[in-house]
Amino acid sequence: MDAIVGLVIAVIVVVLMFIFVVKTVRIVPQARARNIERFGRYRKTLEPGMNFIIPFVDRVKPLIDLREQVVAFRGQPVITEDNLVVLIDTVLFFQVTDPRAADYEIVDYIQAIEQLTATMLRSVIGSMDLEQTLTSRDRINNMLRGVLDEASGKWGIRVTRVEIKAIDPPKSVVDAMEKQMRAEREKRAAILTAEGVRQSKILTAEGEKQSNILRAEGDKQSQILRAEGQAQAIGTVFQAVHHNDADSKVLAYQYLQTLPQLAKAEGNTFWVIPSEVTTALKTLSTAFGSDNEGQSAVPQAGQGKPGQGGPGRPGQVTGAAAPAALPADAGGRPSVAAEGDTAGAEAAAAEREAAKEAAADELAAREAAHTRDELTQVEQEVAAVERQVADAERSGPR
Repeated sequence: MDAIVGLVIAVIVVVLMFIFVVKTVRIVPQARARNIERFGRYRKTLEPGMNFIIPFVDRVKPLIDLREQVVAFRGQPVITEDNLVVLIDTVLFFQVTDPRAADYEIVDYIQAIEQLTATMLRSVIGSMDLEQTLTSRDRINNMLRGVLDEASGKWGIRVTRVEIKAIDPPKSVVDAMEKQMRAEREKRAAILTAEGVRQSKILTAEGEKQSNILRAEGDKQSQILRAEGQAQAIGTVFQAVHHNDADSKVLAYQYLQTLPQLAKAEGNTFWVIPSEVTTALKTLSTAFGSDNEGQSAVPQAGQGKPGQGGPGRPGQVTGAAAPAALPADAGGRPSVAAEGDTAGAEAAAAEREAAKEAAADELAAREAAHTRDELTQVEQEVAAVERQVADAERSGPR
């Protein structure tokens, strides 16, 4: 019986010793702190590691986290300078630097920081309009951090960073902003489209300008070359006519040959015949008429009487063949009557030849005067063409 009592007493002593040790030894983790009160008064702050206290005399308060903490506050209604209510969500980063002040200077420092943040948001945002509020987050963050850090310093708390997480304007304002943004985008698109159209038109106009300039240069060169070719052709014709002394009949024939070319163009329904055509026709008719008279006179003079040498066809009997058609005497010589007729025919032919030569000389004189007039006109045309070429060269771009 005494052994059992001794055993119970030993167990009770061991339990008491264990409780004493547990109450005496306090282990504080790293980056944590605990305040000690002795008889209800602050005694000390336990550092990380193993600490000893007096059990049943010292009271250990809850752990205080010394690490940097993050607290997110729900949206706070704030009125801007232009009387718009916006909801602002904030994120606060802070760290407890003095466990004693954080425990004894304020009851709940997290709630205190939240309320202080809401108050400072209303103060800062109230001096800004909505546009500045949406675009000045860095400025708002810096202002809030400075004010909160100064106000929470006596609580043993250091505010390291304040971030505006979201700014929610009213739905009507959001719709208006979307319409404004859409209008701004449409405006920029219209401006870009107009700029593109303008640039396209400018480039097109520049291309057309260069094309017109090049086309004008080509037309100018072609006109100059064509005028020079015409001038050379006219000069060559003039020199050929002047040096070769062409017959007026040939010139008249060439003139008449060019007249049908005037009517070859399509759509010509009216053709004006120049007055020089009559002169050319007279020249050709005189020339061909004189030749026909000369050819028809010889056969008439050489025809014999019927039955004396056989009938002859006009245009086939020449002056050399006429003696063969005359009657001959017994000795084979022509008779006296035949010789008399032949002499008369030769005299008449000689008179006609003389008259024809006189008429030809007179016609040649008239044609020479006309040719000189034409040559003078050709010289004037050549001079006019040369002046046009010189004017074109002077007026062309340099």
